[in-house]
Amino acid sequence: MARMIEELEDETGAVVKYKRHVNGRGLVSPTARVAESAYIEPTAYVEADARVGMEAYVGAGSWIDKGATVGDRSFVGANVHIGAGCVVGSGVKIGSGAKVGENAMVGNGARIERDAQIPAGTVIELKGAAAARAALTLPLRAPRQQQERDLRTRRAPRRAA
Repeated sequence: MARMIEELEDETGAVVKYKRHVNGRGLVSPTARVAESAYIEPTAYVEADARVGMEAYVGAGSWIDKGATVGDRSFVGANVHIGAGCVVGSGVKIGSGAKVGENAMVGNGARIERDAQIPAGTVIELKGAAAARAALTLPLRAPRQQQERDLRTRRAPRRAA
């Protein structure tokens, strides 16, 4: 049976413990928060205090650095480095070999080409129709109680006499 805890030595010689993610078997720091529905490839790393959202995919050899956030349904290709403190929105697609610098922000639905180098502190946002499409990927619904109340207060149209 495969081990659930892996011990690796970092560049300073300290031993760092990682646990294997249940979906994909990638290495995840014990203090990172990764959704169970996310898929982390076996050779990918998610560092301390990082977050990976629901149904996200992290490709082989990728590294999500300390404190970074990857949104729901995002795709991170192979050999991608997402720097410390980065925020990657929902539905983002990052091509293989890309590097996102520290504290960069990538807006919902954005696409980053393969082998792209995003400098530290950069903000990428969508404008116009692309932003509208990204915002509409999940339909908004009123809470069930509100829907029932609306149905009760509706009246049939009056007929002309």
